Amino acid sequence: MKKVAIIQDMSSFGKCSLTAAIPVLSVMGVQPVPLPTAILTSQTEYPSYFCEDLTSKMAHFTNEWSKMGVSFDGILTGFVTGKEQIENIFSFLHTFYKEETTLLVDPVMGDRGEMYDVFTNDLISYMKELVKRADLITPNVTECCLLTGRSFDNLQTYKTKEDYLLAIEETGWQLQSETDAKVIITGLNPPALSETRCVGNMYIDRTCSYHSLQEYNGKSYSGTGDLFASVMMGGMMRGQNIVETMELAERFLSAAIKSTSEEQIPTVAGVNFESYLRMLL
Repeated sequence: MKKVAIIQDMSSFGKCSLTAAIPVLSVMGVQPVPLPTAILTSQTEYPSYFCEDLTSKMAHFTNEWSKMGVSFDGILTGFVTGKEQIENIFSFLHTFYKEETTLLVDPVMGDRGEMYDVFTNDLISYMKELVKRADLITPNVTECCLLTGRSFDNLQTYKTKEDYLLAIEETGWQLQSETDAKVIITGLNPPALSETRCVGNMYIDRTCSYHSLQEYNGKSYSGTGDLFASVMMGGMMRGQNIVETMELAERFLSAAIKSTSEEQIPTVAGVNFESYLRMLL
C-alpha cells in the first residue's frame, strides 16, 4: 500500500485539514501518515478556538521516521502557521522527497481576495519557494494571485465569462512557468450574465489547459479545498489521469455540498462528505 505523509494541522471541528485528508486517502486505498503542525479545538473561522502550535515538534517526526527507514510515495502539505514551519517542511523534503515521490502543495494563504492574518509578504516568499519544489499545486484564485503578483481585484472587473477565464488562464500559465509544476486553480467564479452563478477549477500543465464549471450556491464551506487536494493526491497515487481525478473530486464535493446546503448546516462546520466517500472507491 502506498503511503502519503500529510503535513497539516488537526482541527477537531470544521472537517478540514487532517480530519478531511485522512478519510479521503484511506478510502482511496492509500495509507495516510499525519505530521500535525498544530492542534486546534476548531478551525479558525469559529468565533473562539484554542490552538497548540507544534512547530517545535515537527523535527521529531522527521528524525524518528528517518530512524525507522520509512519512505513515502507522496507528500501533501497544507496550511502552515509561519516561515519556521516551511523551513521544517524543507528539512522534511530533504530527507524524504525522492525522485519517485509526488509532492502536492496546497498553498493555503487566503480566499475571496483577502490574505489570512497569519500571512505576511515574508511568508509569501517562503511559500513561493515551497511551490517551486511541487509536482502539483492547488491554489485558489486568491492564492494564485498572491503567488504570481497578479491583481485579484482586476479579475473582478471582467464582464464576460470568456475574458475572466482567459485572465485566470494567463495567471495559471505564469505560475506553471515559474514553478514547472502542474497547477490546478480552484474556486473559479466567473461573472454571471444570468441569475445562475458558476464555480469551477482549471488545470494547467506545460502543454494544455482545461477548465470545468458547476452551478454555485454562493457559499464557501470549510474544508472543501483540503478535500479537493486529498482526492487529487489519492488519484495520483492510483495512477489516474489528473483531469479525470479533478472531475471525480468535483462530483464528490458537489454531492457533499448539496447535502450540506439542504440540511442548512453552517459553512464553518464543513460539508457532509462522509456519506459520499463511496464515490471515491
